[in-house]
Amino acid sequence: MGTKPAPHSKIGRPLGVAAESHAAIMDAVCALLQEGSAKNLTMEAVAKRAGVGKPTLYKWWPTKAALIMAMFHERIAVPVATPTAATTTEDALRTTMRRLIKGLNGLFGKVLADLVAEGQSDPDLLRDLFEDHIRVRQAADVAEVERAKVTGEFSAGVDPEVLVDALFGPLIYRRLFGLPLTETYGEALLSAVLCGAGPRGKSVSLSRSRPGRQLARSGPRSPPDAR
Repeated sequence: MGTKPAPHSKIGRPLGVAAESHAAIMDAVCALLQEGSAKNLTMEAVAKRAGVGKPTLYKWWPTKAALIMAMFHERIAVPVATPTAATTTEDALRTTMRRLIKGLNGLFGKVLADLVAEGQSDPDLLRDLFEDHIRVRQAADVAEVERAKVTGEFSAGVDPEVLVDALFGPLIYRRLFGLPLTETYGEALLSAVLCGAGPRGKSVSLSRSRPGRQLARSGPRSPPDAR
């Protein structure tokens, strides 16, 4: 009996499709998601925009979610490497946070939110999204915090996974609920989370930011009405 690929399996670049057709398909998905939501995207619309037949799409991507994930993986969610210019873990985390905020305010954030929404009725999609994208980024940040514990920049008692979740979880939360997401908020969040993370409970950052009134200006607002 022949085997069938899992709904969101990583089939990779289709060997039987010309490179031009593959690029056209990825371009079509990317463009359509900028114009509308994943919920409203259809295989028919992708095929028409890319100039290919629907059988070509279904041969390599058995579901719409699999096709969107392929585009997300190939075009948008490129893993962000640890900044080579960073001299401290705090600097590395700050750069990562700024890049993530920029991404969440762009197409990356839109497609990520769409995939999370689609995943509410597709547990496999959510699992693949977390394992292939969120966990990969999380692991790199956790390794950076572990390094800081070894060098003495962070306290030996710091839990790397908890600290990373506390730093970046709120960014995802604010994106999903349509709340303002600014670098000012990111700086205030970084200062709050790293407070007490240094040796003997000292703050890692003593003079990087003063959240006070700045945070108040970028604070939460009511989420937009559901449409």
